[in-house]
Amino acid sequence: MTTANAVQQDNVLNGVNVTKLGQTIEAVKQQPEIAQFKFRARNQWDNGGHNVATVDTFYGTSQEMEHKQPFVMHADEPAVLLGDDNGANPVEFVLAGLSGCMTTTLAYHAAGRGLQIEDISSEFEGDIDLQGLLGTNPKVRSGYQEIRVKFKVKGDIDEQTIHELLRKSPVYDTLANPVKIRIEVEKV
Repeated sequence: MTTANAVQQDNVLNGVNVTKLGQTIEAVKQQPEIAQFKFRARNQWDNGGHNVATVDTFYGTSQEMEHKQPFVMHADEPAVLLGDDNGANPVEFVLAGLSGCMTTTLAYHAAGRGLQIEDISSEFEGDIDLQGLLGTNPKVRSGYQEIRVKFKVKGDIDEQTIHELLRKSPVYDTLANPVKIRIEVEKV
């Protein structure tokens, strides 16, 4: 008589390991403190509009952690804004961060609900009036006045659910709601 050990296969949907997602949700319910994360970035100015941000460590699941490799992002301005165009400008990074977060959030939450997605594409566009940044008009804010987002989603999910899930994005929430920013300066 032989016994076969049944190996449970993880359920993967939309490229998301739904089995592990469920285990993570359950672990957070049992130990809410493991849900506290701190993400970090360091930045070093190079010259003009060019600076380099590095992301390599973060805090999560009650411990310090490292990415498998440091991520280095060059920011600069296009020539029309007096830069050398050695990277996306910072407000373009905001759009890229928003796009990545909303897409990931949609894929994860849809998978968690058992909704299959075949394809997600999106376009992001934002309006900035340089009068705010340059200080030539005190009535104009420095940041985005409006960001427009267009998603195209193919799969087993209705439009209302897509809207609901996209609004769960942490970056969307950060931009849509005021967040306190504390600035500390050390003159060296």
